[in-house]
Amino acid sequence: MGIAQPRLKNDLLLHPGSEGSRGVMSRDVQARGTAAPAPVVYVVDDDPSVCEALNSLFRSVGLRVELFGSAAEFLQRKTPDSASCLVLDIRLPGVSGLDFQHRLLKENIRTPIIFMTGHGDISMSVRAMKAGAVDFLAKPFRDQDMLEAVYAAIQRDRQVREIEGAVEVLRVAYASLSAREQEVMTLVTSGLLNKQVAARLGRSVITIKIHRGRVMRKMGAKSLLELVRMAEALELHPKAHPSETSV
Repeated sequence: MGIAQPRLKNDLLLHPGSEGSRGVMSRDVQARGTAAPAPVVYVVDDDPSVCEALNSLFRSVGLRVELFGSAAEFLQRKTPDSASCLVLDIRLPGVSGLDFQHRLLKENIRTPIIFMTGHGDISMSVRAMKAGAVDFLAKPFRDQDMLEAVYAAIQRDRQVREIEGAVEVLRVAYASLSAREQEVMTLVTSGLLNKQVAARLGRSVITIKIHRGRVMRKMGAKSLLELVRMAEALELHPKAHPSETSV
């Protein structure tokens, strides 16, 4: 379930705004009955009036907000352990928003980005979206357009975090396997039959079946198909580079 999305009627005015309520929990948090960390919206814009207006807007719906006047300031932040997104002005002092987006990707910082611009064009928006931006909004924009983009970005980040968390659980389970069990898992999930795995490892079919059963139990797999999906998530069978398969 995503974050509650209240319909707001007012447009975002590009002047300082007052802070809204700070303690509003999202509907999904209330449903779980736990005080999970509220999502964080990072705003990077050298215009203080824009920053303050966005700060007021996001806090009014229960989102945490951190404001930055430059890309350099943003890079010095401490990253919280919660879903987040970045609202980024396309024109920043010292570096363009598009160049900064490229730098974040190079540094493997995958925070979803929403671009704002007062001077955007089609080519800029295409570049931003191809590089993974969630949205590209022209100033002035409606409150609701910004909120919907932020909700989509946070949901994307939340899903990525859930996948990464699930893969980490698999890594821990895989690490609990013995070296032989890891070999068996790799071979079995590559499509080999028990007798083929036995021949490959120089062991009996009965021994391979025992190892396979232990692998299934330790990995928590209920079927071979589920084990194959786990192997894919763990990248136990990396795809060969085209040059390696060419004759």
